[in-house]
Amino acid sequence: MTAIQEPTSPVAAYDQPYDYTRVELIEPDWRRFPGWHDVTEAQWRDAQWQRVHCIRNAKQLRALMGDQLEERFYEDMLADQREMATMSMLLPPQMINTMAPNAGTDPAKVTEAWYADPIRRYMLPVRSDRDTEWPSHPHSERDSLHEAEMWVVEGLTHRYPTKVLAEMISTCPQYCGHCTRMDLVGNSTEQIEKHKLSLKPVDRQDAMIEYLKKTPGVRDVVVSGGDVANVPWPQLESFLMRLMDIDTVRDIRLATKALAALPQHWIQPKVVEGLERVAGTAQRRGINLAIHTHVNHAQSVTPLVAEAARTALDVGVRDVRNQGVLMKGVNATPADLLDLCFALQGEANILPYYFYMCDMIPNAEHWRVSVHEAQELQHAIMGYLPGYATPRIVCDVPYVGKRWVHQLHEYDRELGISYWTKNYRTGIEHEDPEALQRRYPYYDPISTLPEAGQRWWRDQPPMA
Repeated sequence: MTAIQEPTSPVAAYDQPYDYTRVELIEPDWRRFPGWHDVTEAQWRDAQWQRVHCIRNAKQLRALMGDQLEERFYEDMLADQREMATMSMLLPPQMINTMAPNAGTDPAKVTEAWYADPIRRYMLPVRSDRDTEWPSHPHSERDSLHEAEMWVVEGLTHRYPTKVLAEMISTCPQYCGHCTRMDLVGNSTEQIEKHKLSLKPVDRQDAMIEYLKKTPGVRDVVVSGGDVANVPWPQLESFLMRLMDIDTVRDIRLATKALAALPQHWIQPKVVEGLERVAGTAQRRGINLAIHTHVNHAQSVTPLVAEAARTALDVGVRDVRNQGVLMKGVNATPADLLDLCFALQGEANILPYYFYMCDMIPNAEHWRVSVHEAQELQHAIMGYLPGYATPRIVCDVPYVGKRWVHQLHEYDRELGISYWTKNYRTGIEHEDPEALQRRYPYYDPISTLPEAGQRWWRDQPPMA
């Protein structure tokens, strides 16, 4: 005879490290800003209105905010633009509207909310955000991934064996403070004189197409910039159609942060109709066409963003995927990452794909996390999302490429130096017999190191 044993004591209930609760998307009310008090929904949905009313300087921000921001914030912002900024200021209304959406109107509370806001932290840096001792890593570089060094024609980076990056344009509808292409993209700042593309767009695109025609080993083209939302649609559509005429091109990815920062662009009838023509051609020819966007926090995912993503899927784009950037003060906690992934995947049909560690550009140390912190975050987000929607956190190692954060070969935690290997040659290493045997270094932010490691870096002579 079998008996069911009654528990002798109650089972303790422990909380999960992360509790999922569905959060439906909302579009914050833009009329809370004095400068947009009378803006209609029709105006808000208009891409041209959004572009015209971008915030580019302190004067325009003051006109928008009225007396809702205290003077100390403007002083902090202007100090950063004088001393630290690697990107000029360009904020579409859509992005500003997602900053501190519940702050109210009291100037003291709004100012504190803006200082703390994750989207403000990377889109509108202020001087007090920056690392006071190590604003830049000694090994930081303007073109930290050496993309221009790997140009096979101007703007076409051949870094991976079967993939290329086509930089169509050097502007965006919005400028992120942490932009990895800060050497080329956007206007010059007081700190940085930007490099410029020299060829006319038509000549640059012709050269790209000719290279791809004679290089059948390339099957995957990332069409980027800048942001493809700034390429006039007829020009972009023509380039995509020419790409699809090349039999060996099987994957095309359109890179656009504007899907989140200016979704109005991607729901314009002329763009939707053109995208449908491109997607139809891709489907008939068996080519995988995807859009890759760049969302870093759940606050950015609004009904308009979901509408833009679903419109692209409706007209035949295979996938809309997100490639975010892992940043302190923005999303570098398990809860922030999971909240964002559930908003993307569950509410907007955008697939969480990658989170890149922030690249080693100048004045970016306050955003960067160490490799071991990234490894811990990757561990913490496993098991909550569907497998196909669980993003990889990757380190984009100079002269190597993206690597899952657990793929390092060796790691000196005290000095914050990790070493990585690779299984292919970049476009500049075909004559290098040591490329596949070499260990390639990557550097943690010095502020994350133990005191002994920080002391070692302080004792090093300045980099030449």
